[in-house]
Parts: sequence; structure tokens; C-alpha cells
Amino acid sequence: MERSLSMELVRVTEAAALASARWMGRGDKESADDAATEAMRDVFDTVPMKGTVVIGEGEMDEAPMLYIGERLGNGYGARVDVAVDPLEGTNIVANGEWNALAVIAIADKGNLLHAPDMYMDKIAVGPEAVGKVDINAPVSDNLQAVAKAKGKNIEDLVVAILKRDRHKETINEIREAGARIKLIQDGDVAAAIHTAFDEDTGVDLLIGSGGAPEGVLAAVGLKCLGGELQGKLLPKTDEEYARCLEMGIEDTDKVLYMDDLVSGDDAIFAATGVTDGELLQGVRYQGEVGRTESLVMRAKSGTVRFVDGKHRLNKKPDLVIR
Repeated sequence: MERSLSMELVRVTEAAALASARWMGRGDKESADDAATEAMRDVFDTVPMKGTVVIGEGEMDEAPMLYIGERLGNGYGARVDVAVDPLEGTNIVANGEWNALAVIAIADKGNLLHAPDMYMDKIAVGPEAVGKVDINAPVSDNLQAVAKAKGKNIEDLVVAILKRDRHKETINEIREAGARIKLIQDGDVAAAIHTAFDEDTGVDLLIGSGGAPEGVLAAVGLKCLGGELQGKLLPKTDEEYARCLEMGIEDTDKVLYMDDLVSGDDAIFAATGVTDGELLQGVRYQGEVGRTESLVMRAKSGTVRFVDGKHRLNKKPDLVIR
């Protein structure tokens, strides 16, 4: 992949963030997601690549999709797999809450897991705890392993977990072990990435189930950062079991490691804050100017960039200059 694609992808996530942030706090997640999707498509048309969407918006959100198999890019350049979530956290934007992102991940063609739209059990950690956790191990064992790896007491750890009824038992186990918890309403891509920026975010690990497509997006980000995500698909219906079989996964207890989720030595992850978060500031509008903050990373080089954008919206009313 051309390294210039890193900044091209930031242009795409910036456009999606600028478009969707107009809907912050207005209680309309569908319109917010639709605005992000339309803006992404427009800017993707200018990007020099031959991209194919292997992970688009999930049906769980009942939102407009950049659909699986859709071709993105201007038809020139590298052939790449694309994982995309125009608005990671539709409910977050609708309610004006924290950590909504516009997110893209790409890798060379054939290197991203074509994760079906179902739930995935996950555990994610930053670089210090790589190789120390096991998704099949008891919660207390993983907490002890992460604490030891980071030179902390268990009481010092912060675990991010989605606030869902299905996590009640896990939450109790974390509390009984003595660790602290950050309950999140949505947005486990952001929470997974936060584990590799613990000095800024305070998050040491992510535990619990969420969308499988989001698991792949987070895995690309953590690959760029030297972190780790392990996952197990959680099919609930005959249709979801059939999708696993199509992927060659006959044993749904199979652990998906980093090389299963994103293989090869290169991948790019880009995200722009839509609403404020611990790591990225959300969109700011100041008259005809929009301000954005983005993160873009490349696995091959290990480069991590934070990009502050200042956009004169009157010069590009459709958020793209061709």
C-alpha cells in the first residue's frame, strides 16, 4: 500500500465527522449515520485505490450501509480490503455523549477477516500486556496478568465494558477482583484503542461482547499500536451459524487471534472524533470553519499521527474538492 493513503483516509473520516456532528444531541441517529455515510462515499471517490468493502455498517444499527462488496476509490492504485464504520456510535451522537468516531481500516486485499454481522466476545489490551491475556481464562486471571505486566495493583486497573445486561456476571467478577470499571453505553472500537493510550485515557483493558465487525476495526488499530485483541464469534441463530461455516469456522469456540483478524505486515487505521472523547476532541463549528481532530496509524511503519484539521466549509460545501 502507498503510505500516502494514510492522509487520504483522514480526509474521508474528517468529512464523515463534519457531516454527522451536525446531528449531535438531536435524537436522530439515522440521519446522523446517513450524513456520515454519504460524506464518506463522496470523498472515497477521490481516493487513489481499488477498495472493496469487506466490513460495512452492521445490521444491528438498522442504519444505511456502505454495503459488503461495494467498490470504493477512484479505481487506481492498490487493491485493498476496507472495513468501515461511518459513525461508530450512532446513539452516542443522537444523545450528545462521548467517544463517537468516524472510522476506517484498510489492509492489502485478502488480509481482513470478513467478520459477519453478529456478536463477538472480546478482550483487548495495549502493548505492555500483549501475550499475557487469554480470552478463555477467568476474568480474575486476566486482571492479575495485566496488573503484573503493567506493574500495577489490580485495584489500579480500569476495565472498559459495555453497559449491557449480558455483562452483569462479568461486571460482578471484575468488582470482586477489586478492579475499577468504566461502563460505556456504546463505542467499543474507541474503548479498545484506548487500552494502547492508557496514560491519556486511563483504560487498561476492554472485556465483553460487542459487534464482530467492530472487533476487526479495533484489531487493525491495535495492530498499528502493538496491542492485542482476541475474539470469539457468538452466533445466536441458524443463519449466523451458517455464516460461520461459510467462513470456515466450524468450531465457534475457536479463538480469533490478531493474525486471524488482520493478517500481513501492513494495515492503516484512521479515525476522526465526532463527539468529545478521552483521546480525540469532537467536531467544533465556528461560523464557516469546522475543526476536527483525527488519529491515523500505519502498522508497517508503526507511525501514529494526530491530525488537527481546520476546514473552511464555504470553500467545500459538499466536504470534498475533486
